[in-house]
Amino acid sequence: MKNTVLTETHIALGAKMVPFAGFNMPVSYEGVNAEHEAVRKGVGVFDVSHMGEFLIEGPNALELIQKVTANDASKLTVGKAQYSYLPNETGGIVDDLIVYRIKDETYLLVVNASNIEKDWTHISKYNEGIAADMRNISEGFSLLAIQGPKAIEAMQSLSSVNLEDIKFYNFVVADFAGIDYVIISATGYTGSGGFEIYCKNAEVQQIWDRVFDAGAEFGIKPIGLGARDTLRLEMGYCLYGNDINDETSPFQAGLGWITKFTKDFVNSDALDKEKEKGTEQKLIGFELDERGIPRQGYDIVEERGKKIGAVTSGTMSPSLNKGIGLGYVPSELSKPGNKIHIRIRKNTVPATVVKLPFYKG
Repeated sequence: MKNTVLTETHIALGAKMVPFAGFNMPVSYEGVNAEHEAVRKGVGVFDVSHMGEFLIEGPNALELIQKVTANDASKLTVGKAQYSYLPNETGGIVDDLIVYRIKDETYLLVVNASNIEKDWTHISKYNEGIAADMRNISEGFSLLAIQGPKAIEAMQSLSSVNLEDIKFYNFVVADFAGIDYVIISATGYTGSGGFEIYCKNAEVQQIWDRVFDAGAEFGIKPIGLGARDTLRLEMGYCLYGNDINDETSPFQAGLGWITKFTKDFVNSDALDKEKEKGTEQKLIGFELDERGIPRQGYDIVEERGKKIGAVTSGTMSPSLNKGIGLGYVPSELSKPGNKIHIRIRKNTVPATVVKLPFYKG
């Protein structure tokens, strides 16, 4: 089990620690609902240093990224980031990720913690004929996500740059919390604003401490992975391993918007044909019409009880106070307003397909 630099800090704060993607991670401190509300209404801080970071550099860097990712990275200018995914050769998804253009020939790929080794092997395979400079810097870097509507106001005293000027999916390399060069990025996973701080491991404790000092008057709280999951689910954001995986079609998962056929990429011909043909299943969001909590793996059934799909992510939404979830159903049943049922233990609970996100802010 790996630890982040801040593991002892989390334990001292009373965090409940759990194994996650090979790391010892805080799942909650005072409780998921309280932490969720802190991010929706105030400001909270996540230690997400388990995430992976790859540097792709040199004159061939863009060629490699264009080959292995589905989105069009040629559209990135320095200071911009892009959500994308790594298609595999069989129609599924190796991982979803964020691509940052740091300099003209330097890109940072941020990948899921559980997929670091798999992603590295996959990208390296395609780099054999391209020869971009690749470095896995995951072990040396930490990542904090400072999220919530009060994040900018609470943190502005820690940086000389105007944090309000960093638009969604943009970033700056600037001073923060007494450290001269960190990445301050607005690529949050909660839907409540804020930003992320990428720094070296040796710097993260100082940044954490100063963040909590600056945020004290704003009621800042440490937030665990439990609330991270409820927050992202309220936004309808996919979680790799739950909603997308090596077998999931990106078009089933609603990722057609980041699949750009203006270039050649891994499995692009087959994906182009799939786009034309359409998919038999689609990922939907649903809300329960009655009390209940949908969980990953629960059956989605039609009125007479026949199974038509499965829940991939589900929870009791703290913001909406109702059961919500994501799951795959036949495409003809995917329209908002359609009625489905979720089998929760021995009960069949009615639900309605809704347009994402669940939480409208």
